[in-house]
Amino acid sequence: MKIIRMEVGQLGANCYIVYCEKTLKGAVIDPGGNGKEIVDQLKAKQIELVYIFNTHGHADHITANDDVKRATSALVLIHSADANMLISPQGNLSSYIGNQLVCEPADRLLHDGERLTVGEIEFEVIHTPGHTLGGICLKANDVLFSGDTLFEQSVGRSDFPGGSHNQLISSIKNKLLPLADHITVLPGHGGATTIGDERHANPFLQ
Repeated sequence: MKIIRMEVGQLGANCYIVYCEKTLKGAVIDPGGNGKEIVDQLKAKQIELVYIFNTHGHADHITANDDVKRATSALVLIHSADANMLISPQGNLSSYIGNQLVCEPADRLLHDGERLTVGEIEFEVIHTPGHTLGGICLKANDVLFSGDTLFEQSVGRSDFPGGSHNQLISSIKNKLLPLADHITVLPGHGGATTIGDERHANPFLQ
């Protein structure tokens, strides 16, 4: 499994291109902007894109959905509880910064515990509400793509519509901290960490 990290959009969100070296099939996680650059990377690596995963429906994680989809015919996937955010500027918060972002509806709605295969990579969907109602993390091999649920020494905001701090902390403690300490965490913003580091040192989880 190979991973390309890109900082995209006005807020510098992390977009990840994840692909199978053997089959060159891949997925994009959170294309929050810079659609052309994402597509250029896919072409340069000759990646056949299968899925576009949105860890949640905020604008900084979905803005380039349509650009990437049109260039690749990949399917857009989001948790069922965040699906309406793709088509709602109020729901995806773009209207609050003077934009009116409306993406195409999702091609498939995700649910907790689903497993999806891309080449020889298996992605497990972990529903972690709290930042949004339909926020998810994706586990593939020994890597957790945590969206805006868990960050290095921090956690996601819960003051947006659909957010709940108590629910967020519960999601992390009950769904993520049971994972092995060595699991690498690749968040939606900022640098990488591990489950073990966050278990032992994240001030929000003590």
